[in-house]
Amino acid sequence: MRALTFLAAVMFASSLHSHAYAQDQTVWHLNQPAAIKALQPSIEGHPEFTAQGVHFDGRGDALFFPTHPLAGARTWTWEMVFRPDADGQTEQRIFHLQPVDAAGKDIPTMRNLFEIRIHGSQWCLDSFASVSAKDDEHITLLPCTPETMHPFGAFHTATATYDGTTLRSYVDGVLQAEGAVHLTPQLPGHSSLGVRINRLFYFKGTVYEARFTHHVLPVGEFLVAPK
Repeated sequence: MRALTFLAAVMFASSLHSHAYAQDQTVWHLNQPAAIKALQPSIEGHPEFTAQGVHFDGRGDALFFPTHPLAGARTWTWEMVFRPDADGQTEQRIFHLQPVDAAGKDIPTMRNLFEIRIHGSQWCLDSFASVSAKDDEHITLLPCTPETMHPFGAFHTATATYDGTTLRSYVDGVLQAEGAVHLTPQLPGHSSLGVRINRLFYFKGTVYEARFTHHVLPVGEFLVAPK
């Protein structure tokens, strides 16, 4: 009886834990056309919608969404499951979250970005976050060392977390870089996938899924890339 009581308590706690996450978590299933349509994106170019995700050609394909899923978050986890192609540009902007002002115009000093850099036959992750031009209110995490370079050909996860004092970036759950920064909650806005909001540095590759959580997830609960 004691064992059953303990098991019930664990299951109840787990249920509460999952329910709490559901309250402040948004998932974009980019491998499901119906789920993408529900997000009401504006489509440019000719991205391919497949069971493996949205494929972008690196020249003019992009999706623009009328929402900023991390707006208002004081702490957060931003995740993306993607597969870059080996023949894309050296610099690529994959995912851009952009706040706007009261007039609906982009605030140039506020944005979050997932980017990659290609060096030879491998790539490295660039995570950027900014709320102002002040030195302590924007940060670029761009470690392109032998330890943080990754091969092409498979899906990977890119994750950025902010706990109120430190931005951290991960690939496949492995820490790539971290740095202290002061990021106030961003205003509502919009997002782009496949290119920067201003249509520079197109991405060539596939994005399978994205998830936005308004708190820091433990590494063991990050998204995992499909095989």
